[in-house]
Amino acid sequence: MKKLVVLTGAGISAESGIKTFRDANGLWEGHDVMAVASYEGWLKNKTLVLDFYNQRRRQLQEVKPNLGHITLAELEQDFDVHIITQNVDNLHEQAGSNKVLHLHGELLKVRSDHPQFEVLDWTSDLNLDDVDSKGKQLRPHIVWFGEAVPALEEAISIVETADYLAVIGTSLQVYPAAGLMHYAKRNIPVFYIDPKPVTIYDLQNPLEVIPMNATDGVPFLKQKLLVLR
Repeated sequence: MKKLVVLTGAGISAESGIKTFRDANGLWEGHDVMAVASYEGWLKNKTLVLDFYNQRRRQLQEVKPNLGHITLAELEQDFDVHIITQNVDNLHEQAGSNKVLHLHGELLKVRSDHPQFEVLDWTSDLNLDDVDSKGKQLRPHIVWFGEAVPALEEAISIVETADYLAVIGTSLQVYPAAGLMHYAKRNIPVFYIDPKPVTIYDLQNPLEVIPMNATDGVPFLKQKLLVLR
């Protein structure tokens, strides 16, 4: 079975109603990004950060996977599908995808605020008095700006062994995730699905740009892949 690796970004979740990370003013729902997505912001105002992610967690429970998510899950019938996502929601898992790697953390998990942290499943609000087994404050299990991306090496290994690579709903501007596609074998086809695709530089692979949103573009991709396999 051929291996299909899919890199997904905010665009695919936006079609389910998840608001994107930044709007045109560089804000995240009225907040300066660094105030709610950096460790410095966390130290400065834990209450603000907790409230922000509590709102995101509640919103996630109100939305559903779209046809893009569902079609990627369906492709597991014909391909060994691995999804590497920059998104912190669980919409891929809700749709039925079984191999999902979250580069930037997960909204429905929390972790201790110290180096040897525990990661816990969490679906309700997170509060200042919520602590781990050692009495350490719990924080969102999100990779904030300036923090290391623990899953990066695993993601690179997955991309290196791909037979097909698809990039869906991402501007390809956020590193290190944006650099992952350059680890693909040079002879494999790459598909880029985005309604407003950016130019991809220095890519040594056969590239097909599909200027569609995920709900239209992923079913289109599925038909192409079924012919190619």
